[in-house]
Amino acid sequence: MTTHPVIVRQFGQQDYQACWQRMRAFTDARTAETPDQIWLLEHTPVFTQGQNGKAEHVLDTGDIPLIQTDRGGQVTYHGPGQLVVYPLIDLRRRGLNVRATVTWLENSVIALLREYQIYAIAKADAPGVYVDEKKICSIGLRVRRGCSYHGLALNVKMDTTPFTRINPCGFSGLQMTQMADYAPMVEMREVKLCLASLLNIHLVQCD
Repeated sequence: MTTHPVIVRQFGQQDYQACWQRMRAFTDARTAETPDQIWLLEHTPVFTQGQNGKAEHVLDTGDIPLIQTDRGGQVTYHGPGQLVVYPLIDLRRRGLNVRATVTWLENSVIALLREYQIYAIAKADAPGVYVDEKKICSIGLRVRRGCSYHGLALNVKMDTTPFTRINPCGFSGLQMTQMADYAPMVEMREVKLCLASLLNIHLVQCD
């Protein structure tokens, strides 16, 4: 088993467009020696549409902006109270493919939820994490020059109403949920620390 350093960076609320451009710039500038990074943050309210997203899944954005982005997947919502994790990982160096990377993210979130007595599963045909057939975590990646960016969005303690303005991840009628529905006292700071640790543990296991 080989190990490579990972730098975990915590940010507060970030503008989506600016953060996306920073991820691209980091990925384009990195070399074979650049340490991997994991960014933990929240976004100001925004809908994002994946590069193969279909317009019919956007129902009524209202006053929330919609940004066409370059990740995989369909449309989703980001907002305060949702933990966004961007793994900026050199997949080639770690011997990972996209499926293994998605599994790493899913397993880390499932392990986190178990710490809160929330029992979740992943689905082979629909990336993400689900609780009681409701989606609690969405995943959408982009791989560029063998390195990943974009990542996952875990609903922690947020206003989930904007999800009703779209077909989340391209699924009509899909219900969204959040950690606070099952663990009302959940705190974002604790979730960030726990998930950062689990991501590191499971990433080493992938190497």
